Amino acid sequence: MTTSACSDPPALGPLLAAIHSPADVKRLADDELVKLAAEIRNSLITSLSRTGGHLGPNLGVVELTIALHRVFSTPTDSLVFDVAHQGYVHKMLTGRAPLIHTIRTFQGLNGFLLRSESPHDAYGAGHAGTALSAALGIAAARDLAGGTNHVVAIAGDAAFTCGPTLEALNNIAETTRNFIVVLNDNEWSIDKNVGAIARYFNALQTHSTYAAVRGKAAEFVEKLAGKAVRSLAHKVEESAKNLLFPNVLFEKFGLRYYGPIDGHDLRLLIRTFEHLKTLHEPVVLHIITEKGRGYQPALDNPGKFHGLGAYKLEDGSTNHTNTPTCSEIFGRTLTDIAKTDPKIVAITAAMPGGTKLDIFKSEVPERYFDVGIAEEHAALFAAGLAAKGFRPFVAIYSTFMQRAYDMIIHDIALQNLPVRLCMDRGGLSGDDGPTHHGLFDIGFLRIIPGLVHMQPKDENEFADMLHTMAAYDAGPSAIRYPRGPIRGTQLKPTPQILEIGKAELVADGSDVALIGLGTLFEMAEHTKTLLEAMGLSVALINPRFIKPLDTALLETYATKCRVLCTFEDHVLTNGFGSAVIEHLHSAGIHTPVERIGWPDAFIQHGPPDTLRALHGLTPAHAASLVARHFESTKPL
Repeated sequence: MTTSACSDPPALGPLLAAIHSPADVKRLADDELVKLAAEIRNSLITSLSRTGGHLGPNLGVVELTIALHRVFSTPTDSLVFDVAHQGYVHKMLTGRAPLIHTIRTFQGLNGFLLRSESPHDAYGAGHAGTALSAALGIAAARDLAGGTNHVVAIAGDAAFTCGPTLEALNNIAETTRNFIVVLNDNEWSIDKNVGAIARYFNALQTHSTYAAVRGKAAEFVEKLAGKAVRSLAHKVEESAKNLLFPNVLFEKFGLRYYGPIDGHDLRLLIRTFEHLKTLHEPVVLHIITEKGRGYQPALDNPGKFHGLGAYKLEDGSTNHTNTPTCSEIFGRTLTDIAKTDPKIVAITAAMPGGTKLDIFKSEVPERYFDVGIAEEHAALFAAGLAAKGFRPFVAIYSTFMQRAYDMIIHDIALQNLPVRLCMDRGGLSGDDGPTHHGLFDIGFLRIIPGLVHMQPKDENEFADMLHTMAAYDAGPSAIRYPRGPIRGTQLKPTPQILEIGKAELVADGSDVALIGLGTLFEMAEHTKTLLEAMGLSVALINPRFIKPLDTALLETYATKCRVLCTFEDHVLTNGFGSAVIEHLHSAGIHTPVERIGWPDAFIQHGPPDTLRALHGLTPAHAASLVARHFESTKPL
């Protein structure tokens, strides 16, 4: 694997350096495993200080991952990690420790698990709530093939607020008799967990009787093995069950429940897994872990250290910029609007920090709702609010909005409810890679009847569009905006309401019209400069609206100019450029349209500028596509 990471990677500890496969973990003495855990934590803290990444989640699963590889044998046995952002330790124990310093860098290790990266990665994902269903499918395949290997699904407590997880729980006992679920309970997803299930797990953790029983578990495991482990687990189970809930949730689904146990006690974890692998019934092992364990800044601020950029080793501080991100502008602007409009409601799906709705939460708490990792529910919940006259804004990353697609069509658009869909990370998401790139929302939204979809060219226009959405009650609307800032434009004091479907003509021209959508408007500007240097007359259009298109302006310049060129931070298939071509065809206008956008492929992780250059999203490439239409008639 080629990498672009630093040329002087941090040195690995001697035990970690000797781990070339999980078999090496099995050869270590018991007392060496604790030392290995310390070396792994040191390597993670040091390496990620340079590259950034999901530090907190991985620090919390060090002992768990060591125990899994001590007891089970991948790739014969399958470990399926929910989201897989906590899979760095798994990567390190499966031969990739020397490359951990390349995590999330261009051509380096991916920040999530990938089947194409290693045979030890049984399943790749980047969205929450997928592990149990995928692992159950793997287990069913094993059963159909007559296999005896083990399948373990590892999911955080936040994943149990997610619809697919509950749907999988409903099918496990009916599907297989050999299945292990590890519930990694640390009270956090990206932000603090919310909802009834989260409160139940938290109550279990904090109850004094549970604390006493868990303490005894560590003592008993020194003396007991085999059946005694099962007996101990039942004692813990019964104590918690009798105190906190009439029936254990999981046993109602037909899964035997064990725990909760200390997820950082290596000896206890190993003995427990050794017992669980002998059973012939689906089981849940509930472990308690500490997100960020071993690094005080991560313990002090779990939300920040869930996933972050480079930081200073000594105190975990990160570089601060005075340029507000689009998320910050969204949170601040929507909060200000809500203070003047009592019908405005804000909804997030477990991401108040990422979407910056934490600003709204602190200032308008009575109209703020965090529904947990439940995007489908978020959309339906918003539909209900809109049906009763409220103006809900649903802030979900573009890549996660995909999960709510049925609800957007069936419940929102079909009923013409004025729900506002706000898609953060619309466009390339850089270091997080293909699971997080927001490159498909134009395609899946523009086909929906009656939905208004827009994207701003700068921060001022972003604020204008949010005010426009707040005032628009005729039906559903959506806005896409990038991670980070757009252009760093300082906000004007008074936003304006935009005319729906009206583009902005920035510059007139008669040879070529460049139509730059959103974050790529600046690329269109640079392309204009290159083409004008070739002697061409160039019009520049900021479309503002993906749907409805400004068809009058589009037809004017398609008739006036020899060629059009569209720019979009989205796949070209069924994208904005496709919408332009479709309209011109319907209007009987045959002016050629060149398109700049992402190819029909899943784009790897890396710096946006590097990836754009790799795939031809550059002013030079755009200018070359346009210039070829004039090669025979104009001296260039």
